[in-house]
Amino acid sequence: MRGVSKWGFLLAAILFSGAVAAESLDIGPKVGARIPEQFVVSDQAAVVRAFSDIVGEKGVVIAFVRSAAWCPYCQAQLKDLQLIAGSLAGKGFPLVSISYDAPDVLAKFAAKHDIKYTMLSDKGSVLIDAFNIRDPQYKEGTFAYGVPKPVIFVIDKSGIVRAKLAEESYKTRPQIASIAAAVDGVLANR
Repeated sequence: MRGVSKWGFLLAAILFSGAVAAESLDIGPKVGARIPEQFVVSDQAAVVRAFSDIVGEKGVVIAFVRSAAWCPYCQAQLKDLQLIAGSLAGKGFPLVSISYDAPDVLAKFAAKHDIKYTMLSDKGSVLIDAFNIRDPQYKEGTFAYGVPKPVIFVIDKSGIVRAKLAEESYKTRPQIASIAAAVDGVLANR
């Protein structure tokens, strides 16, 4: 009985801490698949970037978010990601975010919140569509038309998806510890 209560306490502690994620969502390229070839976006300074411009020594972590302008869940996530951006880059996996926001919106957000990692603008949601992660609930003509479902990809240097983190609800985002663990897992399996 003593062992059962110890395990029950441990499970309750994990659940209470938020370490157990909500239901996962399988969207976009599968783990082991190559990312789309048409990877061309602009950064927050309106400089055009290809995959080769953002990938690090071992790969890149890409966080697709809905909007830095109006989505409070994305805004919180973008600020939280700053906490691990340096550590990820130190492991050879720089962090970038991608949204449908214009470069000037991203530049303002980055300046206001001292974001050091690259924020990318996917005008017209071309890359979002290539990754097949557009949120279909928003119809053409609505303010959110073209937003992605939030998802984080860990991609190796050759453009292969090595890990993917996504939740069913746009209100729930992967914890930064889960992102760091995903990168560590990719590194351990090299």
